[in-house]
Amino acid sequence: RPSPAIKFPSFGTIISHEQGSRNSLPPYVALPNVFAPEQGSGYMSSAYGPFALGSDPADPSFSVRDLTSPKDVDMKRFERRRSLLATVDEHFRSIEKSDAINAMDSFYSAAYSLISSNKAREAFNLSAEPAKLRDEYGRNAAGQRFILARRLVEAGVRMVSVNYGSWDHHSNIKGAFEGQAPNFDQAFARLIRDLEERGMLDTTLVLVSSEFGRTPKINGTNGRDHYPRVFSVAMAGGGVKKGFIYGKSDALGGEPDENPVGPEDLARTMYRMVGINSQKRLVLEGVRPIDIVNGGRLINEIIA
Repeated sequence: RPSPAIKFPSFGTIISHEQGSRNSLPPYVALPNVFAPEQGSGYMSSAYGPFALGSDPADPSFSVRDLTSPKDVDMKRFERRRSLLATVDEHFRSIEKSDAINAMDSFYSAAYSLISSNKAREAFNLSAEPAKLRDEYGRNAAGQRFILARRLVEAGVRMVSVNYGSWDHHSNIKGAFEGQAPNFDQAFARLIRDLEERGMLDTTLVLVSSEFGRTPKINGTNGRDHYPRVFSVAMAGGGVKKGFIYGKSDALGGEPDENPVGPEDLARTMYRMVGINSQKRLVLEGVRPIDIVNGGRLINEIIA
């Protein structure tokens, strides 16, 4: 059965197989912010871009920006503003057709639904989680972002991209890694257990990755540089085999040795597991047809 998904490296992601909004929640959330242009909508309309929280769940004063209307704006005044905006938008729509206008219509509609739904707003209420569970995830950036990601998926968000840390360790890799990895390990392990305890793991794909690997040898500043030949990805839930390792590098971690996997293979497999036909093309106005995935093979060996 197609699954949702979560991805965690310096990024994280949760994806569902259905389309559109559920329970008045955004279908795609970037947590806490959009880390790179690749987390945007790409060739697709900006209406498909993520809802970014704009604040860190680990902050004691954490709140989601623009989730509630200002205190001096009651519902009557809110609806009057909404009606005025609709009138202005209709005027511009009649004289100009653009992605920006259509995207803004989509954003406003989603925002109205989110603001007017107590249940949707409650999904972002991290303080509703038990203090003990928040402690087990870790009272830090990794822990609080991961538990909020789980909370959002449980409430109906289809995809959550979680950004955590900076792993671009060109120098002092030992100290930098030790400052980030333990918190990540604790939060990631608790996330998997939490999903399993709630009966969500089989229908949620969790993926941990980065954009590329690092050189197999330490450089002159005690770091490791950019290296695309070998790196690792972790996947859990969503129909992935448990306790299974696929692929192997040589002894130095410099070259693939057994069962090499390319980014296009990973993408095609991930899309398959979340119910997306990666062999189709995006046909967009003003743009040539774009392959969802250019080539690649389905990695059947990792599918349970």
